[in-house]
Amino acid sequence: MGDLEGRISIVTGAGRGIGRAIAEALAARGATVVVSDLDASSGEEVAAALGGPAVAIPADVSSRGSVDAMAAAVLERFGRVDVLVNNAGWDVAGPFVESDPADWDRVVGINLYGMLHTCRAVLPVMVGQGAGAVVNLGSDAGRVGSSGEAVYSAAKGGVIAFTKAVARETARHGVRVNCVSPGPTDTALFASMGGDDPKLREALVRAIPMRRLARPEEIAAAVAFLASDEAGFVTGQTLSVSGGLTMS
Repeated sequence: MGDLEGRISIVTGAGRGIGRAIAEALAARGATVVVSDLDASSGEEVAAALGGPAVAIPADVSSRGSVDAMAAAVLERFGRVDVLVNNAGWDVAGPFVESDPADWDRVVGINLYGMLHTCRAVLPVMVGQGAGAVVNLGSDAGRVGSSGEAVYSAAKGGVIAFTKAVARETARHGVRVNCVSPGPTDTALFASMGGDDPKLREALVRAIPMRRLARPEEIAAAVAFLASDEAGFVTGQTLSVSGGLTMS
């Protein structure tokens, strides 16, 4: 039995990359994982691979109605929510002065409003239970800025600030809210944003004191720790998993 045995755990954006690694890490610790992704087929594939009680329930986190429907389905099936991991995210790289305002809406809608929607749906449940753990995926872009990712940096800065505020509001109800901020991580999304360019990749690796990119499972391990009782007296914190790219 793992330390998350039987905990009902929602992971958004769990169909691939870091989200899939998080789902796998929670399941390995005994959690019952709700794999939620915009791409229903990817979510179903991950849930099938996890086996056991894992289930796929798709949601578009940028839509409050979609998130509310997902949360209602989880409650109908399991009756509670013990862990919420807000991993779903999206970005498009480029100088801010050349950016498309339509992309601002999508970046903020997924990265910031997506978290607001899920927290608004799930936090009242956790408060009513008198227990729960939320782990939001931030980014070091939200702590120190990232060239070519201005709006994303703003959204993730919002995630970090929201994490602290809601941690204060819910602590007396036994709910913990923390943030994991990944540095550059070796995923398909990273590759699609230019990470498959050897020169960019090499420059990033040189900038990271540990001289490599993160592996998705390393981000997942930090999330699993913060979701578990091992972090029972930890709330309102932001943990960077970035190989020393940023230090605070």
